[in-house]
Formats: sequence, C-alpha cells, structure tokens
Amino acid sequence: MGLKYRTYLDGTIIYGCTNCKTHLSTGDSLISRRFQGQHGQAFLFKFVVNIIPGEEQERNMTTGVHVVQDISCCQCKTVVGWTYVKAYDEENQYKEGKYILEKKLLTDVL
Repeated sequence: MGLKYRTYLDGTIIYGCTNCKTHLSTGDSLISRRFQGQHGQAFLFKFVVNIIPGEEQERNMTTGVHVVQDISCCQCKTVVGWTYVKAYDEENQYKEGKYILEKKLLTDVL
C-alpha cells in the first residue's frame, strides 16, 4: 500500500473540510446553494476531490427517491455530504453524478 496524496485546488474560492481543511471543491464548481442537507443548508457541486465514497443506498429525500453514496473526507473521514448515483424522477436526473456538500461541514480555505 502506497502513500495517498491529496489534491490541492487553485481558485479564488476553495471549499474545504471544516475539521481538517482538506480541499474539497471550488467556487467554479458550485452549481446551486439551494439544497437541504441533514445539517441545514447544502450546496450542489459539479466535482469534488479528496473524498471516499460509501456504499450505494436508496434514500427517500424531499424530491423523491434517489440512489446516493455518502462521501467522506479522505483525511479525517468526516462525512461531508453525498453524491447522486441515480434519480428515478426524470426532473431530478440532472443531479446524477453531482455532489452535495453540507455548508456546516465546509470552510473557506485560503
């Protein structure tokens, strides 16, 4: 087993894990701030780095049933959100392959 290297992002806004400040995503990847997570407000992103995906599971959410995977910070293992694997409702299929990060679990990294 070799060393695991974290990806360091570049941009004007870098979102990181509030626990260990590991880079997770950028302001350029932000799609929407109008999502709800388990801890309050959440953001939808196009891409996220330095994560460990969990097991796929069906979850009943406010917009219907989705297949999702929780995502954890690769450094401190804190669950920071989830990724949409499958949306059964055609109206929500734009979320597939996208990521939700919970605002309460994010910090701005300088």
